[in-house]
Amino acid sequence: MAKNKTIETEASVAAYVDAIPDEKRREEFRTLVDIFAKSSGFEPRMWGPAIVGFGTYHYKYESGHEGDAPRVGLSSRVNAITLYLAYDFKEREELLAKFGKHKTSKACIYVKKLADIDTAVLEKMVKNSMDQMQQDYPL
Repeated sequence: MAKNKTIETEASVAAYVDAIPDEKRREEFRTLVDIFAKSSGFEPRMWGPAIVGFGTYHYKYESGHEGDAPRVGLSSRVNAITLYLAYDFKEREELLAKFGKHKTSKACIYVKKLADIDTAVLEKMVKNSMDQMQQDYPL
């Protein structure tokens, strides 16, 4: 069975953030890390080389593949900041409608800059995502 690539590491979150090349993106990412920490109740940890995760859960698929992953997280990518939240959290569509400028995939939400979004809505989204994760994967 293949080994998971995205695992929790001892790497420094601060070093990851400090390495973000664009100064404005770096400061916005720090703000987002603070929002995620406050809203999730967990300290940030590095997962793989580029995901800042909060909390952890263990999953196991019917295929037998299993592993651990962060309950919520974010990453600074070239074209956007990626937010990793549960894809089925309470009021997802309603909150996204109020969130501001973003793009989505199944579970990821992409934002270009902090000024484009409502951070109060983000806090609610993170909390609702954490509630969903607790329901699906109790601690």
